[in-house]
Amino acid sequence: MICIFQSVCTMHSSGNCQGSSVCKMKHLFCALHLVYLCCTIAASPIKNGLLKNGNFEEAPKPSLLKGTEIKGLNSLPFWQIKGFVEYITSGHHQGDMLVVVPQGNHAARLGNEAQISQTVEVKKGSFYSLTFSVARTCAQQETLNVSVPPEDGELPMQTLYSSTGWDSYAWGFQAASNMAQIIFHNPGVVDDPACGPLIDAIAIKELNLPRRLKGNLIKNGDFEEGPLVFRSSAYGVLLPPNIDDDNSPLPGWIIDSLKSVKYIDALHYAVPQGRRAVELLAGKESSISQTVPTTVGKTYLLSFMVGDGSNTCSGSMIVEAFAARETVKVPYESKGTGGFKTAQLAFKAVSAKTRIVFYSTFYHVRSDDMSSLCGPVIDDVKLVLH
Repeated sequence: MICIFQSVCTMHSSGNCQGSSVCKMKHLFCALHLVYLCCTIAASPIKNGLLKNGNFEEAPKPSLLKGTEIKGLNSLPFWQIKGFVEYITSGHHQGDMLVVVPQGNHAARLGNEAQISQTVEVKKGSFYSLTFSVARTCAQQETLNVSVPPEDGELPMQTLYSSTGWDSYAWGFQAASNMAQIIFHNPGVVDDPACGPLIDAIAIKELNLPRRLKGNLIKNGDFEEGPLVFRSSAYGVLLPPNIDDDNSPLPGWIIDSLKSVKYIDALHYAVPQGRRAVELLAGKESSISQTVPTTVGKTYLLSFMVGDGSNTCSGSMIVEAFAARETVKVPYESKGTGGFKTAQLAFKAVSAKTRIVFYSTFYHVRSDDMSSLCGPVIDDVKLVLH
């Protein structure tokens, strides 16, 4: 912005104008042009994708680094830091441990009570999701606080869902104003200040809140509206427990379980229908639900697809669905190579609102590494009068 202004002004002020009216007019044009550009930029909310230096590939100046520690509030380009924040390069060792960088060559690590933040322009009242990758380092009870004031949430990181050493998460919020301060904070305190969560690849996406379509009482039943999924990541995005469906990164749905579910895409997984689906990862600890309007005494038919993601998650699976006083258990024999079946549940409404719940009966792990949590995939959820 400043470079554009300077180059235009230099061009208009070159030569021997000596205070002529033409020269003055050109300087006035330059100033007005600068104001116009500033207003244009200020009126343009952030686009979907990585935040500025969201992958931390733009490094602090060497003079602002003391070993791996970043010194100075504004020393990490486009971010503000507080406390002990480290700039970690891929291949970094801490003692005998290799510190895993989720994506690219660099990441930020948050020590005791440390935080990083970035302020972005958004649309007041709109809903957004953040997608980011995190890795636990040397502290076993690590947590990560994510906040966009006045909203905040806490991600427990005791469970590692993949064998890569890191997971990608999504977190949703509603913009309270036209500016949003995105904050990642480590609330933990351990003996070694260098222990703490490592964060990388931070992106934002504006969410379109789905409506109930004619012929289907379920919102976002095909799961097509959800957080940003990186094309370069083959591991999907975890959706952490959330008690508020308005701010859920999966619009219309609540992740109301103790553990996360996974949002998967057709580029890296077998998806029964469309481009997106949900994988139930941790047995009965991993569930999603949606509350829909119903009429007492009327009968409804719930239909959905059950399958596997072609991610070597094999074995005897069961998806359980609940509605009103009815339940159905849908068995699915997975070979871990893709496929699906359809299922139905008829029920009579007993109240003006009915909660629809899905979870997996059993725990499963991928057969290629015997450690990554996985499970059945659900998709294409529909609810109609029967």
